[in-house]
Amino acid sequence: MPNVKIFVDETLYPGIRGPLSEALGPIRAMLCQDLAVEVPACQFAVMAVGAMPDLPRVNVEMAILPRPERTRNLILSVCAKLRGMVEDATHTHVAVRVTALDPETYIALK
Repeated sequence: MPNVKIFVDETLYPGIRGPLSEALGPIRAMLCQDLAVEVPACQFAVMAVGAMPDLPRVNVEMAILPRPERTRNLILSVCAKLRGMVEDATHTHVAVRVTALDPETYIALK
């Protein structure tokens, strides 16, 4: 289950809203394939935020449940693809962060 939040500097957002929205489908397809999850497991949010001028204007945070096959190398590969896809849509540097959720305490009602 990738839970993806994309934070975009509010001054950048109006100009990239369309291209970023169009990129969400291919991003989801890549995540589903690479992380071996079904579409209903995904959650996406795109938010315009106030960002500091000396930090990346676009930040992606993704939370996933750990699995044995989700090795560090696989996660790094997914992050690189995700970063590239968001950078292509936004034409700016993107920071990506991933956290692993605790499967014992994680609860989702859908």
